[in-house]
Amino acid sequence: MLREFREFIAKGNVLDLAVAVIIGAAFGAIVTSLVNDIIMPLIGVILGGVDFTTLAIQVGEATITYGNFIQAIINFLLIAFVIFMIVRTANNMKKKEEETPASPSGPTTEELLMEIRDLLKAKS
Repeated sequence: MLREFREFIAKGNVLDLAVAVIIGAAFGAIVTSLVNDIIMPLIGVILGGVDFTTLAIQVGEATITYGNFIQAIINFLLIAFVIFMIVRTANNMKKKEEETPASPSGPTTEELLMEIRDLLKAKS
């Protein structure tokens, strides 16, 4: 059983998935910081310093902090937009690479074989 488990862990798919999760978490932290530390303060300045997290209403004993919900929606939309722009830029760069014509690498196999055939015919 331990041998089977070791083989399972050593498979490329499991290692690729682990790397993807770790990189995804790190990338998520970067995007979250971009939104919270750079974009949201700029939006706050544009909106005159409105802080949605302070919006709340009191219903009996309960406090409904609907401002946090609004802030979460704004954060989600901003994070989704930032990720969209990054993916779009990466796709455009990949597309440009694919459109770049490859330099000719020399004669094809058929051309070489025809040349050899012609040389053999000329020799005989």
